[in-house]
Amino acid sequence: MSAPGASWRRVLAALGAVLTRNWTVLALVLAWELWVRARHLNAIVVPAPYAVVSDIVRNPSAYAGPLGHTLLNSAVGLVLGMALGVCCAVAVWSSRVLLGLLTPLVMIMRAVPVVAMIPVIAVVTGYGAAAVTTVTTLVSLFPAFVMVLSGLRSAPAAMTDVFTVLGASRLTVLRRLLLPHAVPHFLVALRLTAPSAVLAVMLAEYLLGREGLGTLFADATIFVAPQRAWGGALIATVVSVGCFVAARGVERRYAARFR
Repeated sequence: MSAPGASWRRVLAALGAVLTRNWTVLALVLAWELWVRARHLNAIVVPAPYAVVSDIVRNPSAYAGPLGHTLLNSAVGLVLGMALGVCCAVAVWSSRVLLGLLTPLVMIMRAVPVVAMIPVIAVVTGYGAAAVTTVTTLVSLFPAFVMVLSGLRSAPAAMTDVFTVLGASRLTVLRRLLLPHAVPHFLVALRLTAPSAVLAVMLAEYLLGREGLGTLFADATIFVAPQRAWGGALIATVVSVGCFVAARGVERRYAARFR
């Protein structure tokens, strides 16, 4: 069999696997298309999936710039939030004073809806990229904090006793035992946080930003361009799912090495 023929077979096999796994989504989209056409609904009420996808295909430049800003803000906010969550978890593990200080603050930030915090964030950071990054950082902080702290506290007691008998310092125990043991927990937090970071960025851009998919959605709503608004939402959804799949792949590849 020729190389091109084998490549096409692999592509078709992969496409068939995707269709098999996601047939419910395809059935839902098809039902949506048929319902809009059967009811003759105006695009302002709800656009047909075909019209939404057509707008994306015909106007890729209208989406490329906003998508790039959203991805950049998501990546920066995710990295900062995860790093801050790890630092808070280590600080809480190392000090009872910080345990009583940081834990309630993190819990309160998690309990307050993001929408309610946005006016305060806007006053502190202003409108624009700084506010969007702040919102994403706060959303990404809690899962990393909880999961890493759980990993630090669940290290095997036998291993901890061995380090104690050998006279290892707390820093050595943290660096050589606890942090490696917390890596799988960190990867779980990454899998949970990566998709929500994209949606948090889009929400922040919608309310505070000046660029990105959220701003595109807001402008399309104002100027009554439903296909463009739904196109932005569709791209954000696809990117969010893609981030989840990528984070799950990283977790499956690296988590086993630290168990």
